[in-house]
Amino acid sequence: MDIRPILSTLRRHKTAAALIVLEVALTCAIVCNALFLVSQRVEKISMPSGIAENELVMLRVSGIGKQTDAMARTREDLASLRALPGVSNVTIINQVPFRNGSSSSSISREVDQERPTTNASMYTLSENGLATLGINLIAGRDFLPGEYQNFEDVSKGGAKEKAIPVIFTQSTAAKMEPNGSALGKTYYMGKQPLHVVGIVDTLSTPNGWNDNWTNSMLLPVRRTFDDGGTYMLRTSPERRQEVLDAGAVALERNDPNRLMRDKLTYEDQRKDFFKNDRAMVGLLITVSISLLVVTALGIIGLASFWVQQRSKQIGIRRALGATRGQILRYFQTENFLLASLGIVLGMLAAYAINLALMNLYELPRMPLYYLPLGALLLWVLGQVAVFGPARRAAAVPPAVATRGA
Repeated sequence: MDIRPILSTLRRHKTAAALIVLEVALTCAIVCNALFLVSQRVEKISMPSGIAENELVMLRVSGIGKQTDAMARTREDLASLRALPGVSNVTIINQVPFRNGSSSSSISREVDQERPTTNASMYTLSENGLATLGINLIAGRDFLPGEYQNFEDVSKGGAKEKAIPVIFTQSTAAKMEPNGSALGKTYYMGKQPLHVVGIVDTLSTPNGWNDNWTNSMLLPVRRTFDDGGTYMLRTSPERRQEVLDAGAVALERNDPNRLMRDKLTYEDQRKDFFKNDRAMVGLLITVSISLLVVTALGIIGLASFWVQQRSKQIGIRRALGATRGQILRYFQTENFLLASLGIVLGMLAAYAINLALMNLYELPRMPLYYLPLGALLLWVLGQVAVFGPARRAAAVPPAVATRGA
């Protein structure tokens, strides 16, 4: 199709054409970045925790006043929770994946190393921890019964000659030994030696501090309920609420002078942690759809206006033998040219916006494939939006179109 008549017509309607071009450019720039941000949030929300999420419930209590023997009470609690119907395993842990607040430590290959090799979230758990959480051990072994220590004894300090057994995630092990295996080797957490006895597949960090979601380690250290320990109970998915209620009753029966801080399933904990990310995804999708709708309405309105203004021209073209298909393609080509100019400007603006977001909020660089993705979306939108007015123009008989002029 010869586009010279189209270009001539657009030059006579510069203002209207410029408005459509700018509208398409603005929509393209925002939608490309919105799609990128949505994909980033969805990827974050979908991260695996590494634990049996749909089989775990959480109970956390705190004492009122000074506790005389919190460890003895913790052992009593664990025994009571383990005896509940439907509970297959129970442990007490200092933190869980996807929860605000994090305990972490640096790890070095040498004891006097100037800069640590990596940092890892530090999970401390009691007996049956891996079995309770459902963590997948891929190399080495679980902790032995005699390797567990009380947190109070470990935190006293003093001589650090004896290595503490530790289990790394794959990610942590790869940071410590990029070209080999960390299993069986000894590393250092400050002055404290750590002997790697096992490697697990995945265990996400609590909150991704310092952009670390995968580097974790587990230590056989028992916490008490009064120094940040959370009771984790494993059960079948359909019995979670039953076990939660029974667990809360059991803890209150052991000591009624305690406050219930947390009583929820792990799935609820995860949902609560990512609620802001889900809200952001919803907001970005809503904004993108709104912009696309406004752009489509703008194209429909302008195309309808131009069809009305050019009724005489359309009638003459029909009288000279132009087919309905040719009239339809005329308007579609016109829209394609306007959309293409807007998309080119929009892709440049999208790249500039991404650079600004990188500098201001330390976001990653947007992959270039989002630009043609946004372009394709705008091209399709333009063709769909202009189809109705163009079809009405093509359907007008030559005589009626000429009289309408």
